Amino acid sequence: MRVLVVNAGSSSVKLSLLEGDTTVHADSVAPGDARDALATLLESDPAPDAVGHRVVHGGLDFTGPTVVDDDVLERIAALRTLAPLHQEPSVAALRQARETRPGIAQVACFDTAFHATLPVAAHTYAVPERWRDELGVRRYGFHGLAHEWASRRAAELVDRPLDELRIVTAHLGSGASLCAVERGRSVDTTMGFTPTAGLVMGSRCGDLDPAVPLWLVARGIEPDEIAEALDRHSGLLALAGDADTAAVARTAADGDRRAVAALDVWAHRARAHVAAMATAMGGVDVLAFSGGVGEHLPALRALAVERLSFLGLALDPDRNGAARGGDADIGAAAAAARAVVVAAREDLVIAEQVRAVLGSPPAA
Repeated sequence: MRVLVVNAGSSSVKLSLLEGDTTVHADSVAPGDARDALATLLESDPAPDAVGHRVVHGGLDFTGPTVVDDDVLERIAALRTLAPLHQEPSVAALRQARETRPGIAQVACFDTAFHATLPVAAHTYAVPERWRDELGVRRYGFHGLAHEWASRRAAELVDRPLDELRIVTAHLGSGASLCAVERGRSVDTTMGFTPTAGLVMGSRCGDLDPAVPLWLVARGIEPDEIAEALDRHSGLLALAGDADTAAVARTAADGDRRAVAALDVWAHRARAHVAAMATAMGGVDVLAFSGGVGEHLPALRALAVERLSFLGLALDPDRNGAARGGDADIGAAAAAARAVVVAAREDLVIAEQVRAVLGSPPAA
């Protein structure tokens, strides 16, 4: 089955055409170029048999891959306020693909689905009952497709069964989150009701005292302006003047004070959350770095692990420095817990889910 995978992220749209596990075509384009690039692949010869779409937010309704019809599409679109940077590009790609090739099955694969296994203690917010039960206010978690792949691949890299391991997966990019994967199941994660929570990101603030937005509203700042600022004008952009983590790392290495301070904030939050994920599992056997930052920036991996020796984590400086893309073992030989780098492959998980839902096409 030829599966076209559409992965609409906050800063890019990744398009992959897969036959089995073989990548026939792969491209990453700016959101403004996504429509033309998608049209080219949809109209290719031979055409894809199905299209799998990464959809960030599935709410409470979607806890597994789902074939998209008119009703499903509208329900996905209704969740756009919970993930404004991501849901709209996914909906636009879904609409375009359905209009361009109406005879091809479209399957939505949800980032929130992997976190459907979160225990009550991890997904429950201490807020009024009506908010929880009627309005669905809870921790959903995101980057689930990436965390699922990273945990599975990490188990392979350390040559141990997934169902024996406590893995902290660190998906670090312009958007970033950690996940506690205990024996293959998500039991805690850093993002929450929306993808704004958790770590400091490129332009997102991460965790914030919930009273801050209310305090700003009381001083005349409009809610839409606050939402825009928290998602698009905060994070490293607010602290260092640049949302590109690699660029901030370079300027920090040159001694720029703002960049150094920004990375201190980033690392402080990252280390605290790694420890929190380990606590959810009673320890950690493997820390797996993934995503653009996690795969390509050794200095930031080192910062994230600094002061975590009490968890048994330590990196080998040479191995860490050499790992700049691709799967690698970067842990110190004597460390009690392993540390690895895993190349992000959400596309393989999405294609796998598409085939599981649709099965193989009939023979010609």
